[in-house]
Amino acid sequence: MNGNHRISGENDYAGEGPARHATRPTFDPPARTIPGNSTVNTQALGEPLSIEQVAQLLGCSPWTVRQRYLRQGLPYLQASRRGKLVFFREQVIGWIQKRQRQKGGVIR
Repeated sequence: MNGNHRISGENDYAGEGPARHATRPTFDPPARTIPGNSTVNTQALGEPLSIEQVAQLLGCSPWTVRQRYLRQGLPYLQASRRGKLVFFREQVIGWIQKRQRQKGGVIR
């Protein structure tokens, strides 16, 4: 692996048996350059989340995320033609906060 990626967790895979995969290493992606000379800081997006993780964060089911919240503008990336959706934590949180402001909710 080149020096652009950092995986933390010194003893994540130390030992044997079921406890071997008990801790998942974290991955800090580097900033990426997009055509047009703009740079996107992927760390500012937060960690990537699955639809199940977003549903847990929102307190609903994955079906509700897909059928209701995507139609209401929840930001996502379609990672493959098969339809796998990837969300980014900071974008989801920002979307929630924006909706709370629009609906007159209190942001703590």
